[in-house]
Amino acid sequence: MRGTTVLPGVPCEVPREGEPPVHRLELRLPEQVPFAAGGFDAMGPMSRADYPHRHTFYEIVHVVEGTGVHVIDTGRYALRPPQLGVILPGQVHRWEGVRGLEGSLVLFTPEFLVDGADDLALLRRLGERPWADLDEAAHARTSLLMAELAEEYRAGADGFAGVLRSLLHVLLVRAARVPGGRVVAPARGLAEEFLGLAGRATAGMSVRECAERLGVTPGHLTEVVRAATGRTPAALLREARVREAQRLLVATGLSVRQVAARVGFEDPAYFCRFFRREVGRSPGDFRKHHDRPVPSIEGGDGSS
Repeated sequence: MRGTTVLPGVPCEVPREGEPPVHRLELRLPEQVPFAAGGFDAMGPMSRADYPHRHTFYEIVHVVEGTGVHVIDTGRYALRPPQLGVILPGQVHRWEGVRGLEGSLVLFTPEFLVDGADDLALLRRLGERPWADLDEAAHARTSLLMAELAEEYRAGADGFAGVLRSLLHVLLVRAARVPGGRVVAPARGLAEEFLGLAGRATAGMSVRECAERLGVTPGHLTEVVRAATGRTPAALLREARVREAQRLLVATGLSVRQVAARVGFEDPAYFCRFFRREVGRSPGDFRKHHDRPVPSIEGGDGSS
């Protein structure tokens, strides 16, 4: 939890030049659980922030009213309430051109999860389709859960942390059942540890370095990760670097040379070749012609 939470009034840490600010989760008291829940108004003005920023925590948002666009990394999602969104730590997001935005939020750090690695894996897979339309039944169930979470958080009665953890677990499991948004069963053990490490390895880390950090051989790591995910560790590490580069190209004013350095490339020309091979166009072309139309997410697929 260290570095992911702050007391009210503590300003955001100054980001590196050209990067979006990083918001940490505000705690009401030093010993407060790393969790918050409530409506947009209760969470404060930063819950509707219209500038690119990152979180050190998870955010689940239930939108019940409003128009506009929610931008998460390089994806743009039209508001068509009722909808459910998931924003992961490190993702760059913002609200764009919104009017009448209403709903509720749940904010929490990984340490708060009741089911540890399984819940973390579930969140990562929910983050792969971060914006889902809700049918009438799913909307009703989600509304009840979000209201219970907010009320339990506000009341702070004896044992409330355990109740919050249990309700949050139910929310995650039910979010995975949203039609069109099915997620695969979470990877276990070593593969799960690697997925967490790969998500943070945006500045360049080799499969061998990951294996050493996890205490296994590169061959064993490759075998386990391929069996759990159908993909190689090398491919997942490349994907993490590309995703971070895309975030920085779209959400910051950093030059291509600076973006290359931030994702671990000393040679900008090599970075450009790498990016073109993975994405199909150059970094400059990706930034200039990044898709602006709002994607269709019919069927549910896609803070501060």
